[in-house]
Amino acid sequence: MLNVLANRTFRHLFAAQLIALIGTGLATVALGLLAWKLAGANAGLVLGTALAIKMVAYVTLAPVAAAVAERLPRRAFLVVLDLVRAGVVLFLPFVTEVWQIYVLIFFLQAASAGFTPAFQATIPDVLPGEKDYTNALSLMRLTEDLEQIVSPMLAAALLTVVTFPVLFGGTVAGFVASALLVVTVALPARAVGAPEGFWAGVTKGARIYLATPRLRGLMVMEMSVAAAGAMVYVNTVVLVQARLGLDAPQVALAFAAFGGGSILAAVLMPRILGRFADRPVMIGGAALMVAGVAVTAVAGTFAALLALWAVVGFGFSLSQTPIGRILNRSARPEDRPAVFAAQFALSHAAWLVTYPLAGWVGSVVGLPAAAVALAVLGAVALVAVMLLWPSQDPAEIAHDHADLPPDHPHLRDHAAQGHRHPYQIDDLHRRWPSATS
Repeated sequence: MLNVLANRTFRHLFAAQLIALIGTGLATVALGLLAWKLAGANAGLVLGTALAIKMVAYVTLAPVAAAVAERLPRRAFLVVLDLVRAGVVLFLPFVTEVWQIYVLIFFLQAASAGFTPAFQATIPDVLPGEKDYTNALSLMRLTEDLEQIVSPMLAAALLTVVTFPVLFGGTVAGFVASALLVVTVALPARAVGAPEGFWAGVTKGARIYLATPRLRGLMVMEMSVAAAGAMVYVNTVVLVQARLGLDAPQVALAFAAFGGGSILAAVLMPRILGRFADRPVMIGGAALMVAGVAVTAVAGTFAALLALWAVVGFGFSLSQTPIGRILNRSARPEDRPAVFAAQFALSHAAWLVTYPLAGWVGSVVGLPAAAVALAVLGAVALVAVMLLWPSQDPAEIAHDHADLPPDHPHLRDHAAQGHRHPYQIDDLHRRWPSATS
């Protein structure tokens, strides 16, 4: 897995991601303390609203940012957004009203909605080999999981010697360092497609998504993952403290169990994907998540909860790590940024539904009911995935072009193969061929 770090460009991009993640983790802790300072017992409401604003920004702005990015130099776009994020966080220590938090969070997440998909779409161009790309995906997944453990520990250590607003300074430093690391590398030139209007660029990723069976399946799978994941992120503190009567250290251990399961899967992922196709690995991972959450309805001990959260975390990594491979396979290089942005927006749309559902059902009806409701939603979504994503899903598909003249260059280029080639939705392939084509 670590051999991909020999590539200087990826090594610098990976370091940029790692430093920015740690900075973001510090900001998460500091934001919670800021919300408590301003709102007291209503801090949960403030953070919940901020989370909803984050998701709305992701869902609505990611495709727009991708369309803008197509018209700008790739490296400059990433650097500017890193600096915008640093500038926004710089204002957070001076906030005196709750509404100011909401405004700053919107601008911060708007910049992230542009940065993250563009960054993700760059990695396949830096590491075009599938094995290297798979290793890179596993390494980045591992880093994200470790950050969830390291950042709170680092924040706790810093808070013994500084006040919480200083943590925002660490976040600013992280984003600035990320920008500087991106500046130090020459990114591969973005593949350029045929000129198109701005609105066509905004909707391109969604159009490719909806026309590609495996991507339609992936879109629904994100609802299954979000249903199970929302139970972990929203209700762990209630499960541990209210249901089991334990305290904050046990809450941290429960999240650590989830992260540990995800880390283990990330480490094993290159070997797993070397033996099994993406579809069964991802469906199996989502199924593990749903099953783990369902059993939570009757789990009555802390040890059982730790074991279940480790299983759910393992399934989370199985279902999420291969996504980049699926997107890479399903779009031309020039369309990748739009498709990554569509994935970013659509996946967060699922979380926008399941986050409040997990909180509302858990608080109004009870935690067992929340576990059952989310597990049922996840299971229904999984059944839909298996219907939408064909089990036989070859990269190359034989098809015809009745709408093209016989001497069209596309037909000449693939004449030797009986017109069989890797099938991706584009201007010449607007619909997925039927099984009889």
